[in-house]
Amino acid sequence: MKHRAQRAEFLKRIQTVLSTYFENATLGSQVFMHPEPTFSAAVVGYGWAAAAHIDAINATGLARVTAVCSSRNLDPAELSARHGGKIQVWTSLEPMLAQSGAGVVSLCSYPSRRREEALAVAQAGKHLIIEKPLALSLRDCTDILEAVEAAGIQACVCFECRYSNQFLVTRAVIDAGLLGEIHYGEVDYYHGIGPWYGQFRWNISREEGGSSLLSAGCHALDALLLCLNGEVESVFSAATASRSAIFAPYRYPTTSSTILQFTDGRVGKAASVIDCLQPYYFHTHLVGSRGSLLDRRLHSEELALDKSSWSELSMKLLDSGDVSDHPYEAQFRAFFTALSENKPMPLTSLREAYRSFEIVFAADRSSEKRRLVTLEEMRNP
Repeated sequence: MKHRAQRAEFLKRIQTVLSTYFENATLGSQVFMHPEPTFSAAVVGYGWAAAAHIDAINATGLARVTAVCSSRNLDPAELSARHGGKIQVWTSLEPMLAQSGAGVVSLCSYPSRRREEALAVAQAGKHLIIEKPLALSLRDCTDILEAVEAAGIQACVCFECRYSNQFLVTRAVIDAGLLGEIHYGEVDYYHGIGPWYGQFRWNISREEGGSSLLSAGCHALDALLLCLNGEVESVFSAATASRSAIFAPYRYPTTSSTILQFTDGRVGKAASVIDCLQPYYFHTHLVGSRGSLLDRRLHSEELALDKSSWSELSMKLLDSGDVSDHPYEAQFRAFFTALSENKPMPLTSLREAYRSFEIVFAADRSSEKRRLVTLEEMRNP
């Protein structure tokens, strides 16, 4: 009877925490409360990610994409038919910012253009959605952060995995106390980005892809920070690469493994493997004083579970690298809701993302220099 009562109590607690998370993520039926879109949005770039952004922005019911800026010769009628509504096409950013009427701009062009475009949008007083990576250097990230804060606008960065069902449930489990105090965590990104993806042609270069972490594995490192929270003191990272001819065109190491030492003594690990030949896998293993979570499998002493076998949680795992499967809609709905209510963006604000990228750049410096790098060193070079 005691164990049954414990389980009922903790199931009630986790249900309460889950309800709070889903409310914060503005999931559910809020879209129906806004029959007319409140915001007009523009998208810069028109590739795989941009198309997913357009459809997700429109699906929120809170905004509609009315302009696209691309160096390609796009047909406005074709774009409008494909995505719905009337979409204007521009080939230059400045005229679009001045004339399109868009109040929110999503940046989906090449990463090397991120700083220049973000600063132009901030100067124009438009709110920002920024596809990852935020930029390809910490200095550029700092410039973007300072420009956005000086302009008094809001920005969200596409660490949309924080809005996935997997990590909303994972955070709810943590906040309900089912794992106790987490002292070790691993979140790893396994996704082979080969010539079967359109981005491969530019992602292989340092000038656009940057590194394994900047290209894609930053999602895992960011999710690790979401789960462990707290301040990181130092980073050690090592990098390598597959000998497969498929990934030979890459001009940087395509696999890295990064160890984070937190100021309170906890340890985390994030692997970024973009040269693997396997199904997409977002490995998550959290170890705490009262239990452990392995992907969707859970053991918790708080629930008096049998330690000889795992219990399974009902959650949708991140199991696809296809951007059309990413939870952009939930993230963008949260962003437009925050703008409407003049509140900070939850989970993926620019400042929160900046913290993650600061650690990404520390990890890349560590693998390049083959030594430990402290966050103090990154902040006071």
